[in-house]
Amino acid sequence: MAVDFTLPPEVEEIRQRVRDFMDTELRPAEEKLYANAATSSGRAGEPDRRDVVGLILEMREKAKEWGVWLPHMPKEWGGLGLGITAMAFVSAEAARTTFGSFVLNAQAPDEGNQHTLLHHGTDDQKERYLRPLLEGRIRSCFAMTEPEVAGSDPTGIQTTAVLDEPAGEWVINGHKWFTSGARGAGFAILIAKTDPDADPPQATNTAFIVDLPADGWEMVRDIETMAGHGNHCEIRITDLRVPEANVLGGRGNGHLLGQARLGPARLAHCMRWIGQIETALEMLVARAEERQLHGAPLAEKQAIQWMMADSAMELYTGKLMVLHAAYKIEHGLPFRQEVSFAKHHVANTLWRVVDRAIQVHGALGYSTDTPLERMLRHARSARLVDGADEVHQALIARNVRAAYAETGSLRTAVGDLDL
Repeated sequence: MAVDFTLPPEVEEIRQRVRDFMDTELRPAEEKLYANAATSSGRAGEPDRRDVVGLILEMREKAKEWGVWLPHMPKEWGGLGLGITAMAFVSAEAARTTFGSFVLNAQAPDEGNQHTLLHHGTDDQKERYLRPLLEGRIRSCFAMTEPEVAGSDPTGIQTTAVLDEPAGEWVINGHKWFTSGARGAGFAILIAKTDPDADPPQATNTAFIVDLPADGWEMVRDIETMAGHGNHCEIRITDLRVPEANVLGGRGNGHLLGQARLGPARLAHCMRWIGQIETALEMLVARAEERQLHGAPLAEKQAIQWMMADSAMELYTGKLMVLHAAYKIEHGLPFRQEVSFAKHHVANTLWRVVDRAIQVHGALGYSTDTPLERMLRHARSARLVDGADEVHQALIARNVRAAYAETGSLRTAVGDLDL
C-alpha cells in the first residue's frame, strides 16, 4: 500500500491559511487574555470563563472571514470539505494555540457529534441538531461514561431506557459523569441500555438525542480535575423522557455508533496533541539555545541533546502513525489497530515532551510564567481519555495474537505495510 505524503495544493493552501490565522489573529489575543488573567487571583492565571467565551465568539467571526471555518465538514454543510488525512495537518496547526479548535468549530466533543449526526442522523435530526451545531448557534455534549462501571467497557453501561409505547417516549434513568461539554449544551448524545438481554451484548445499547435543558436531567457538578474545571460534568438522570424520533442510528446500535464515533475522534485528539508536542519541543530548543551555563548554551550539554533527540524521534513517529491511521480511515480500510497505536504513542509522547520542556526551563517551567505547566496538567488526561493506555495495549496485543493464529504472520497487526 503506497502512502503519498504530499498535500494537494488546495489542502496546503488551507493549512497555511490556518497557520497564518492562528499566528496573526488568535495567538496575540490569547496572550493578551492570559496576561490579563495573570494579574487576577484565578488558579494559575486562568482567565475567567466569560472572557474565554467572548474571545472564542469574536475569533469565530474572524475565522469565517479568513475562510477557515468548519474545515472538517462537507461544503454543502458550510465547511471546507477536508478529509481526515488533510485534517491531521489543520488540527495540528490549530492546536499550537489554546483555543484554536474551538475557534474553527472543530473541538471535542462537537466535532465527533457533528460527524455522528452527519452519517447516522435522519434528515429531520440533521436539520434540528446538526445545522445549528455547524453554524455555531449551539453546542453539544456526549454522555456515555458512568462512575459505577469501567469507562472502557460500554457494554457494562447501567443507564437504562424503557419504551413507554402509548406515549411514544423512552424513559431514561441513570448516572453519567465526564459528560464533556454538558454545561451550556443545547443537546446531548446519550448512550443507554435498551435491550439488556440482547445477543451479542454489543446490541444492548441505543443512542438518543436529548434536548437540553430537560426535566430529569440534573447537572450535579462540573468535576474539578488537575486542569481545573473543564466542563466535564456529572449528570443525574431521573425519568427523563425522550421521543422515539430522537433515537439516533437505530435501536440497539448505540455501541456500534459509539465505536464508529470514537475511532476517528481518538485520532482527532492525536492530531491536536501533535501540535502541542511541536510547541513544547520548540520551547525546549529555544530555551536550551538561549540559556547560558558555564559559558555555553544548555544546548551544548549532551543530556539536553538527548532530550531533543528523543523528543524529535517520538514526534516523527507519532506523525507517521497519525497519517497512516487517517489514510486507512479515509480509504475505508481496517483502522482500529493503527488508531490504538497512535492513541497510545502520541498521548505518552505529549506527556514526555512537555515534561522535558519543563525540565529544560527549570524553575521558570515550573512557574506559571510560561504555558508549560498548564500544558502538563492537560497532558495527563491524554493517557486516560478515549481509552486508557492499558486498554489500547490489551487491544493491540489481542490483534497481534489473532493475526498470528489466523495466518502465522503479524503483518495485518503491524500496519499491513509492504517494506
